[in-house]
Amino acid sequence: MAMTTSGTAKLTLPTDTEILITREFDAPPHLVYKAWTEPELVRRWWAGHRGQMKVAEIDLRVGGTWRYVMEASGGFEVAFHGEYRQIVPGERIVTTEVFEGAPPSDAGDVINVVTFEAAGGGTKLDLLAQCPSQEIRDMIVNSGMEGGVQEQMDLLDELAAGLRT
Repeated sequence: MAMTTSGTAKLTLPTDTEILITREFDAPPHLVYKAWTEPELVRRWWAGHRGQMKVAEIDLRVGGTWRYVMEASGGFEVAFHGEYRQIVPGERIVTTEVFEGAPPSDAGDVINVVTFEAAGGGTKLDLLAQCPSQEIRDMIVNSGMEGGVQEQMDLLDELAAGLRT
């Protein structure tokens, strides 16, 4: 499946079950990581321009959980949750991700691997979504997620660049 990228984040489909999002930020890795992991900061970028965050819960430890709930501009809620599987502060986070509106499935969870790498005075962020099947990967891609990701990443860049160490 071909993937067209319309913004500053690059989305590719490296395998039949993976989505890779790559974006460079004008802030060092520790500030991008901070904006990614602190609830009050996540509230400022995660919904993009598509609604308002109602919940941003983060228990940042291996075995801890996260949950984000957004009230979309259309008046409906969009919610995701997961568990932290690996954390290397400032460098790498591995989580599960469950869309709370999806029908029950035994296929397994999406696994997200997020890396924060110093690059040219800023940060190169890679988010690799490992899906349990091609069907789930394609459902995510076809949901319109790319537009939301572009908005999120632009807001995250602005936020992280404005943070102080």
